[in-house]
Amino acid sequence: QAASMYGQFPPLVNASRGPGEWQSYDIVFRAPHFDGDKLISPARVTVFHNGVLVQDAREFMGPSRHREVATYAPHPETGPISLQDHGNPVRYRNIWLRKL
Repeated sequence: QAASMYGQFPPLVNASRGPGEWQSYDIVFRAPHFDGDKLISPARVTVFHNGVLVQDAREFMGPSRHREVATYAPHPETGPISLQDHGNPVRYRNIWLRKL
């Protein structure tokens, strides 16, 4: 489902536009915090899909995986991002990143 937390939580509502229409996402992501190997606070995300709140400060259970719940492993607070698709034609535009 569009705007789900892959393998963890579905969106609060289906805010998708029709096929072929541009979809928009506004995502506020807070990285997990570690003290050495100990998880202090999990990652958290708030997502607006096409202007509709679909994830509200939801905590990640760990990295998203297909058909498994992963556990946290210590890592740096910053790193690369990935844009995911499932083999269907997809285009991206107007991607903005801002450190909070």
